[in-house]
Amino acid sequence: MASKLCSPLVRVISFLAFFASTLQASYYVPYTPRPAKVMNKIDSCWRGKPNWASNRRALADCTVGFGKNAIGGKYGATYVVTSPADDPINPRPGTLRYGVIQTKPLWIIFAKDMVITLKNELIMNSFKTIDGRGAKVEIANGPCITIQGVSHIIIHGIGLHDCKPGKSGDVRSTPMHVGHRRGSDGDAINIFASSYIWIDHCSLSHSYDGLIDIIHASTAITISNNYFSQHDKVSMLLVSSHHLIFNLFWEPRHKELYGKRQMKLSTMVRLGYTHVANNRYDEWQMYAIGGSANPTIFSEGNYFLATNKADAKEVTKREVKGGWKNWKWRSSKDKFLNGAFFVQSGYGSCAPLYSRSQSFLVADGSRVPALTSNAGPLRCTISKAC
Repeated sequence: MASKLCSPLVRVISFLAFFASTLQASYYVPYTPRPAKVMNKIDSCWRGKPNWASNRRALADCTVGFGKNAIGGKYGATYVVTSPADDPINPRPGTLRYGVIQTKPLWIIFAKDMVITLKNELIMNSFKTIDGRGAKVEIANGPCITIQGVSHIIIHGIGLHDCKPGKSGDVRSTPMHVGHRRGSDGDAINIFASSYIWIDHCSLSHSYDGLIDIIHASTAITISNNYFSQHDKVSMLLVSSHHLIFNLFWEPRHKELYGKRQMKLSTMVRLGYTHVANNRYDEWQMYAIGGSANPTIFSEGNYFLATNKADAKEVTKREVKGGWKNWKWRSSKDKFLNGAFFVQSGYGSCAPLYSRSQSFLVADGSRVPALTSNAGPLRCTISKAC
């Protein structure tokens, strides 16, 4: 008899993750100046082409998984950020906030390196791409990004760190609307009731709350090629379905500097379907992948390196007292090191049922260190391959 497939759910996230074991000198992951010898399907689509700067919108055709149809600002004009200044109520032309609130599609790029300290949460409008290639762009030391009730967002090649809770007050979300906000939670990126979202080649660290929260029926999301580090709360919270987590690197806090405050929690999936593929998880302190409300999780081709602590070897954690043995949690082609192990449950296949355009080849977990070696922002030089 053929294996049963997991029944499709309303929402899905695709997730590619990478955590490293060494502490970086700063929160922003250093750029890698040379092309990787081994590339995943997303990177091989565009990184080898020296004309990326004159053909930026080709990036929108490169994603895979459930966020495949996210187009961002592909069919809009180019908007250039020239100033790191910020005004939450009356943003000026040339600032990032002025661009992301516009109603028309825009492909947003940066004229120079900059650190943007937002005065309140940055509320994005639909059909926007934030493209940091060609500059070192950081959003830091203030509230960060809110993606709420919108669709078709691409965020690529920026760093987000030291994100703080937003203030109660007025914030402009479109050229015509200013609304009163109660204050954001302090996530680096908060995705709320939104769809067709792609977050790629970003670095995220040291935020007040989570690094990425995907909540309230958000769907059709791919998180890929990102670098997560220096964070001791839940790094990624998924309270929705149909997500791909792909090619990410999760880095723990360095024990000599931070004592017991290491990367305790990595990915928490409350419900829905999540495909976790070709990610690297190093030395988690409590769990690498957790769930609490009967989510379906397919772990495929990941690399799990456990800490030396005898009680922190298990990859998985169900945050319930019982009744989880029928939950569909499956592992395939994963690589387990230093005693790491994955507790499977349920029965049958949990294949993600991608369409042909969404699908991609998942590598064996042993290849993940090479595949994730360029997670985070890349140093891209005009007229040269990234």
